[in-house]
Amino acid sequence: MAQTQTIGSSDQALNLEGIIGKHIFANLYDADPNIINDEDFLRNLIKDAARLANMTLIEVKSWKVEGTKGGVSVLALITESHIALHTWVEYRFATLDIYTCGEKSDPWTAFEYLVSMLKPKTFRVNYSDRSSTPPIK
Repeated sequence: MAQTQTIGSSDQALNLEGIIGKHIFANLYDADPNIINDEDFLRNLIKDAARLANMTLIEVKSWKVEGTKGGVSVLALITESHIALHTWVEYRFATLDIYTCGEKSDPWTAFEYLVSMLKPKTFRVNYSDRSSTPPIK
């Protein structure tokens, strides 16, 4: 399978490399409610994770929901795609989604940092290759 694709005539060919898509998504269990309910702390945590993982931060938005099934949601728009964190305080539960496109960013670095700071007792992590070229068999 070719790793590049040429479009156009031979004298005006445009060489396009494939998109490298890396998607990590995880469930974090039995997290400290004081940590996962602190909106400012979580916003800063996401910013730090993006920086450590060599991502280009565009904007961070967050929301705090009070009451039953309440928690915090933090969304970071990065040039490479996004980071999303959602927490449910009374369940001591959080979900984390880190999706990047490109060679420079490292979503695993962001993931490891976030888990180390959120301190869940257990977690389940999944990875999906979201690249534009199928894997070579």
